[in-house]
Amino acid sequence: MSSPVNRQWVLRARPRDEVSARCFELRERPVPTPGPGEALVRVLWLAIEPTQRTWLNEHETYTQPVALGEVMRGAGVGQVIVSRTERLAVGDHVAGLTGWQDYVLTGDAGLFGFNKVPDGIDPKAMLNLYGASGLTAWIGVTDIGRAAAGETVLVSGAAGSVGSIAGQVARLRGCRVIGIAGGPRKVDWVTRVARFNACIDYKSEDMRARLRELAPQGVNVVFDNVGGPVLEAALDHLARGARVVLSGSIASGYKDDSYGVAPRNYMQLAFQRARMEGFIFLDHIAHFPEAFRELSTWSDQGQLVCAETLAEGLEQAPTALRGLFEGHNLGKQLVRVAAPD
Repeated sequence: MSSPVNRQWVLRARPRDEVSARCFELRERPVPTPGPGEALVRVLWLAIEPTQRTWLNEHETYTQPVALGEVMRGAGVGQVIVSRTERLAVGDHVAGLTGWQDYVLTGDAGLFGFNKVPDGIDPKAMLNLYGASGLTAWIGVTDIGRAAAGETVLVSGAAGSVGSIAGQVARLRGCRVIGIAGGPRKVDWVTRVARFNACIDYKSEDMRARLRELAPQGVNVVFDNVGGPVLEAALDHLARGARVVLSGSIASGYKDDSYGVAPRNYMQLAFQRARMEGFIFLDHIAHFPEAFRELSTWSDQGQLVCAETLAEGLEQAPTALRGLFEGHNLGKQLVRVAAPD
């Protein structure tokens, strides 16, 4: 019987336009052996996120790019199968930057190293509600947008992993929430399941006309995940003193030479005495405990739901990443690498 190997997706070439499997190479390496203070983790789930596209570019953004020949960076959850540390026992589930591979070594570092999944939590929820998506949504609505009860909040990318949670956080804050999504299936999920007050189908509806109809007094908070014409439509419909939260610009494709052109109507911010602010959730660690408490309470009460799109097998990771920019996912895109023991 052959010994197990560690399959790894490594970056072979930087994409010029869309991501494809040609940018990566699936190589096989021996399964690593843990040393003192380390544990060997078998990766079970990978999170596929739009920001990973920025890591493939040559130039630094908010973090260093993935180097050519390096294992593709990415968050994941796994199960400890060998342990030489008192912090982790065999069978424990952990979350952290596993990379796109079957096995990874973890040391004793917490927070941005590997953290044990709390008892009673679905491990893959650490990649969604309790991971970058949930924290970005909560911080964007709460700290950056400062959404208050009675205000109107507009969320683009409303059927994505961040937007879907952001809109529900705003709703639970007592706001009236309007989403923007693409296609009847996504619009239906946003209004029927996530319980937004309304959702505009940008593929078949006139966004500006629908915004005038749905928010005649303008919108108080814009939570933007898309950029481009969607952001421009939102800026043309701001209420006085509005806050525009820059979470993403997926319409740009996150290509190295362009993260989206500046909105042509940016002076609407001045006319409406509004502000636009970008953020990275990693800069708000002090608010993580409060975010986790609220998100878990709402989830346990059935007031906040998360959608997931699943791909089977490590070999699907590059295709899953490209699919984010083609609108294939509803909610969080995950890749199942292995089943737990």
